[in-house]
Amino acid sequence: MSPEYPFDDAATARAVIDAQGDLAEWGEGAHRLLGWTAAEVVGRPATALLGGEYPVPDGERWSGTLTLRHRDGRTVPVWLLAHLVRSPDGHHDRWTVVTPLDQGPPAAAGDPLSSAVLTQSPCAVAVYDERLRLHTLNNAMAEVIGLPPEHIRGLLVSEIGGTPQSEDLELQLRHVLTTGHALDVQTTIRVGLTDRTRAWLARMAPVTDADGRVRGVCLAAHDVTESHIAREQLQLLNEASVRIGSTLDITRTAQELTDVCVPALADFVSVDLLDPEAYGGEPPPRLTAPVELRRTAHRSITPGTPEAMVRPGDVESYPESSPHAASLMAGHTILASVAAGDLDPWLATATDRAERARRLGVHSSMSVPIQARGITLGVAVFTRFRRPDPFTEDDVLLAEDVTARAAICLDNARRYNRERQTALALQRSLLPRTLPRTAAVDAASRYLPAARAGVGGDWFDVIPLSGLRVAMVVGDVIGEGVQASATMGRLRTAVRTLADIDLAPDELLTHLDDLVLRLSEESGGESSPGEVGASCLYAVYDPVSRRCAMASAGHPAPLLLPPGGEPRQVEVPEGPALGVDRLPFETAELYLPEGSVLSFYTDGLLENGDHSHEEGRRLLGEALADFDGSLNESCDHILHTLLPSGGACDDVALLLARTRGLPASSIATWDIPADPALVAPIRKQVVERLDAWNLSAESFTTELVVSELVTNAIRYGAHPIRLRLIHDTDTLICEVSDTSHTAPHLRRARTWDEGGRGLLLVAQLTQRWGSRHTAEGKTIWAELGLVDDGD
Repeated sequence: MSPEYPFDDAATARAVIDAQGDLAEWGEGAHRLLGWTAAEVVGRPATALLGGEYPVPDGERWSGTLTLRHRDGRTVPVWLLAHLVRSPDGHHDRWTVVTPLDQGPPAAAGDPLSSAVLTQSPCAVAVYDERLRLHTLNNAMAEVIGLPPEHIRGLLVSEIGGTPQSEDLELQLRHVLTTGHALDVQTTIRVGLTDRTRAWLARMAPVTDADGRVRGVCLAAHDVTESHIAREQLQLLNEASVRIGSTLDITRTAQELTDVCVPALADFVSVDLLDPEAYGGEPPPRLTAPVELRRTAHRSITPGTPEAMVRPGDVESYPESSPHAASLMAGHTILASVAAGDLDPWLATATDRAERARRLGVHSSMSVPIQARGITLGVAVFTRFRRPDPFTEDDVLLAEDVTARAAICLDNARRYNRERQTALALQRSLLPRTLPRTAAVDAASRYLPAARAGVGGDWFDVIPLSGLRVAMVVGDVIGEGVQASATMGRLRTAVRTLADIDLAPDELLTHLDDLVLRLSEESGGESSPGEVGASCLYAVYDPVSRRCAMASAGHPAPLLLPPGGEPRQVEVPEGPALGVDRLPFETAELYLPEGSVLSFYTDGLLENGDHSHEEGRRLLGEALADFDGSLNESCDHILHTLLPSGGACDDVALLLARTRGLPASSIATWDIPADPALVAPIRKQVVERLDAWNLSAESFTTELVVSELVTNAIRYGAHPIRLRLIHDTDTLICEVSDTSHTAPHLRRARTWDEGGRGLLLVAQLTQRWGSRHTAEGKTIWAELGLVDDGD
């Protein structure tokens, strides 16, 4: 600070009164005015210095003339200006009281400070001297300040305003005074004694005399409230368009609406949506009171949100007198003022809410219906209690615009969640609820929908086949949602149908590829095909030979963990995805020792934001090898190891299968001679084998079935012919194979026919029967159910 510009603190009489009414500070100017020293008055009640009655301030600023006691015993009438300075904790508020002592000499002719102000100018102008004390001001500035000009001459800006903004303004004035450079500052200042806060552009320029010496500072204030409000509104709308609707989560979208509007538009904002459960799952076309609303989100400028009477997730019933129900039934925004009694009918029935509103100082609210695409979703309520100004029509338009943007996002999220739940329900209904128990494999599975994306078309299945064999399939339909789930269901049904006729893996995928191509044509338009596609892997395991045949249509090969070995990927020729190309599929065969574990999966298990596909395959192998628990526990361990805590980015299907083998003692095989007369010894051997298996009770039925199947093979088939019996815990399987590719057909023989009754007899004596083609010819098989001796 330059020494030629002294800032005389004693030119103002200044005192500070604490929350208990005691004097906390006593300035040198106050000593000059009343003669009391700081040691004599600090800590004493301020009323001890009053010489008469005094008013009780009802706002944050007070001015007027009071009679004060001088130290020499006389009374002095003094004009005082008092500002309430609030503390952050709300318990240590203080009053700062000032009055000017030295208003400077009267203006002389040619005084640059006097000639700098235009009294009649519409622009608010004030001139401060070299001590930064008010020298003069025009009528417009006096109206802005709201205090008599004759009383405030000689006060500092901070003493006149009593706010942090005025203190900052004083620092800027001091900068202009000391540097001699003009400065523009934008600030917000309350107008007069009202609660209206307006934005101002303060232009400060040094006032110089004829010799160029800085003698003071001229302050010209320009009201830029309208442009300031417009800029804030545009900023709020821009922020709303960027921040609201970042996800398809209803709760998060509602929270984003409250985050954007607090504190920019209101001190407290709540979002309450119609509870779908109370209205049958869909918002009703017309609402009647009382209205059931679920608190979805809220936000307050106060930590802990003490304004909230309802917790997020709770349902509240709002009567017709509440602004929530009133705005929803009216279909437009409802403004309510506490001073006007708009909320009295509602608060009269909610005493707790009324007491909290009174304690917090709530003075106005604005209820905006959340509407999108002709549907009312809920209501957003904006409340003010710290900001002194009530809501204006501009605030209503702004709130409606922001809420309308949020409503579209909320409706999108609602529709997405509804479709997701539908697709998920369809998906789960189409997937196997439990896996069948087979003699070939022990199996366990898991399906997880994507955490944040739509439900996809991942599926898996375990299908029992003839001869105790089992088919294992895993696939992934392109796309997501109900359409993908429906397509998955059709493909799974087709796979089961094709598996039932015992097609080889490559033939089954070829037929499945034809189906996908037809589905694409059906889903497309007149001029363009649809986009139905899928990947699939189909494997067939035979516990007798312990060999597994598998083929892939664009699907990743499974991981194999042999007993006592290291996990490795099975080498399977990867054909094109279904519906993409008509290239042929190839079948790979491998021998699987008993106890081998095959891990079938979809891409969602390996690919996520945490690691690559290759890294995921490595982690899958480690998780598969490191866990010695059951297959179900292994599934959980794999998912926990590979998937992030927030869930999978894509659908996940996982199928683990541990192979089993039939002992040689459970299998009997005979070569059938071409002469039917030579079959009798073989029938005898069959009965002997049944006795060895303790199945003598099944000898008669088995002998009949074997006779019919062998006789048909000799009569209609081609040599060589082979008979095989397979004994499982509860099943006896008879298989007759020959090199003919002609399949038998079941028919009902007429009365005069000599034949045609053999297969009909077999069908009646067995649980089920059928035929399958092999590379050498065909096999006719029949299953007989075994009765437990304990039953």
